[in-house]
Amino acid sequence: MMGHSHALTGVVGWMAVVPLVQGTEFLTLSFDLGPGEIIAGSLVCAGAALLPDLDHKSATITRTYGKVTEVLSDIFGWAFGGHRMGTHSFFFAALMGTLVTLLAMWSELAVQIFVFLLIGIALQGLGFGLDKNKAASGIINAMATGAITLALYSAELNYTWLGLAVAFGVILHFFGDMITKMGVPMFWPFWKKRIGQDKGFKTNGPVEQKVVTPLLTIGVVLFSVYLFDWSTLLPEY
Repeated sequence: MMGHSHALTGVVGWMAVVPLVQGTEFLTLSFDLGPGEIIAGSLVCAGAALLPDLDHKSATITRTYGKVTEVLSDIFGWAFGGHRMGTHSFFFAALMGTLVTLLAMWSELAVQIFVFLLIGIALQGLGFGLDKNKAASGIINAMATGAITLALYSAELNYTWLGLAVAFGVILHFFGDMITKMGVPMFWPFWKKRIGQDKGFKTNGPVEQKVVTPLLTIGVVLFSVYLFDWSTLLPEY
């Protein structure tokens, strides 16, 4: 799947699980998710849903932060065996979820920086910017990312769920790729056979462009209507 499809999958995925986990407890976490957590979680999941493609030199996420993500792409590609290998596995999802959870326990500032970076990746994946003008696209993305991050910071959100959201976004990514022809080795490094190969649709083919992406977009709209009480979010006149 292409970057925009993965990012939309992250948004829809988070919105879909909110009603299921709302008011529940998991280990030390208590899911009391208000509008701020729903928005933050959707963007975090959208950004995390692009993380596995750091193993690809021309991926959306690799081009988001210039040389920084390009160098990270080289490292990820080498460490995890190339494109659609280790980064497209439960191992990588668990690794990222654990590292982010430890980050959240270590420093609130580090969490805010990480959220900022993920939101920037999410907006890039969702297509906010001007693709034909890299300078303008970068400025628009940075301004939107900064504004959203500041608004979320002002809301004093509790990010104890951050690690789970990141792991969930990664899993959504490789499940999305699993239904394409190339498939993914989801049980890497223990079993490297690709699942879904030669049985799915072509990446960025007519099925993804005309069916998958429109359905995901409709899903975002429907979940937004269902989850938010717009009468309390819109200004009164």
